Amino acid sequence: MAAARPGIAFVSLFLMAGAILLLFLVILSGAVNGNPLNQIYFLQADTSGIQGALPQSRWTLWNICGVDDNGRNANCGAVKPAFPFNPQSNFPGVTKGIDEGFLGSKHGKFFYLSRFTFAFYLIGLFFAVCSLFTGLAAMFSRIGGAITGLFSLLALTFAAAAAACMTAWVVIAHKYFNRNNQTATYGTKALGLTWGAIACLFLTTVLFFATAAIGGQNNSTYTKRTGGKSFFGRKRSTKSTKSRGSFIDTESTPRGVKDEYS
Repeated sequence: MAAARPGIAFVSLFLMAGAILLLFLVILSGAVNGNPLNQIYFLQADTSGIQGALPQSRWTLWNICGVDDNGRNANCGAVKPAFPFNPQSNFPGVTKGIDEGFLGSKHGKFFYLSRFTFAFYLIGLFFAVCSLFTGLAAMFSRIGGAITGLFSLLALTFAAAAAACMTAWVVIAHKYFNRNNQTATYGTKALGLTWGAIACLFLTTVLFFATAAIGGQNNSTYTKRTGGKSFFGRKRSTKSTKSRGSFIDTESTPRGVKDEYS
């Protein structure tokens, strides 16, 4: 079974590289204006009725973008890390044309959900990159597989947390926009890439831990398989031990006692 470890680790590394690529595509959308990044966003809504807003607005992790004639992100705002989704604060001083569900505290549920989404994405990406490097050790050792599996599990946990937060605010906002007769659509590419990365991370976590488990039973049954051989491959001899013991007993017995019983 140990011979299968390099192959399983290689497949795991391939999947991990794919997960990292998918996370990068989601994270960089909005910050980098180029194909295919300019096709990725979380939510698009009709904001033509909001003063100072673009006719169509798309929210990313970094800013709000408009939509060009080709259906791609355009006229994006200034790049700001952890850009919060909150129409009330995204369009300052505007209260008309916004569903009442968006009104209230500027630091409400949408603000925190969108900001935590950004943080969880970055943390998940960090642990995914760590597991990619340590994954090379998983090809040759059980301890390498265990460490890489732990990094992969952490990446999976934070990526899943990012997906949960992102899905929450996107679904609720989609409901509020449509309730206010403002057509809203999901950013299917961003959602698909995110959940695709989670699927890859889940598989890599299972496979890396599998590389750590391979060979464990062999060590526990080492003595049984070697037939009682010592570490250097030589079998212990009980005959020689008995011979030495009888010799010692014979020599240590007084000669007078020996003659008496002879």
